[in-house]
Amino acid sequence: MDGTETHLFADDGVIPNSRLPLLVHRAALPADADAIERVFAAHAWPPAWRAGVYPWHHFHPHTHEALGVASGSARVLFGGPGGVEVEVAAGDVVVVPAGVGHCAVAASDDLVIVGAYPAGSRERAASKGDAERHAAMQAAVAAVARPEADPALGRDAGLAVLWT
Repeated sequence: MDGTETHLFADDGVIPNSRLPLLVHRAALPADADAIERVFAAHAWPPAWRAGVYPWHHFHPHTHEALGVASGSARVLFGGPGGVEVEVAAGDVVVVPAGVGHCAVAASDDLVIVGAYPAGSRERAASKGDAERHAAMQAAVAAVARPEADPALGRDAGLAVLWT
């Protein structure tokens, strides 16, 4: 799929990651927070926040997450400590499957990310991972339903095609 990168990450015993690929849609949307929020909302991913990415490894065990870069740039480590650093810039959208670890490595001073979760997400809490609760986190991640539409590309592209 043109303009979309995919990355798969193995479970590392603390961060479960996912059997679904992380999607990086390059230059998918205008570099404008309001415009990103409108597109996300139109695809049933209600915008939830504007900020950066936490500078510590975390994941969402109960929901997928969309990161729309409205301004600036960042290097984000996806997949946990042994994962892959991805450079993102204004206009890029990252679709993070439930369970996939992410952590900001560096960010420009003007970084603004629009964060969103699929409509109906039951819990958005972030987890740092815990080896003792790992089996429960794996089960939670496996139970998260696939959204009907990609937050940036809609019903006929992106995760609608790549998360089958």
